[in-house]
Amino acid sequence: MDTDPEIQQTYRRALRVLRMVHELHKIGYQRIRIAPGMAPSGMYWRCGVTHAGNILKSHGAMMRDFHRDSIHYGSGQEDAYFGWEDARHDTVQALAARFLERCPEIARAGLGRDWAYAGWYVEMLGAAERGAFPIAYCDYGSDDPDWLMTTSDAVGRIPMPPGGEAA
Repeated sequence: MDTDPEIQQTYRRALRVLRMVHELHKIGYQRIRIAPGMAPSGMYWRCGVTHAGNILKSHGAMMRDFHRDSIHYGSGQEDAYFGWEDARHDTVQALAARFLERCPEIARAGLGRDWAYAGWYVEMLGAAERGAFPIAYCDYGSDDPDWLMTTSDAVGRIPMPPGGEAA
């Protein structure tokens, strides 16, 4: 993992978003999903948060509809998570509570068990904690149906998450 303090801060913020979703999984919202990727410039990691009904059956980390039933974080937002200026100092648990309050439709659709995805998520989170954030979309992407690229050459790639429910 990079030792540059600014990059470390970027990693911590991105991890806070991923840990927020993990926190939601722990309290019964295992159908909440992520759709991670890179900005076209390659400078910013992005992460959409949605529910299983908005994730493709054919690709477990791609949304059917980017503009509905989803919120988005980009590392360029720094600590204004999802554009929430009042969330700059939130803990993971506070971010999860704010998500439930501000995104009730996604939360409702994300309530329920999904052990296969929650298990994949724990493995992915372990890779992200080592600096390997998942990438499902980017301008220089891979078309491997079984693996997602990551932001780390050391880790390389992680398994594709289980498919969602969207055609």
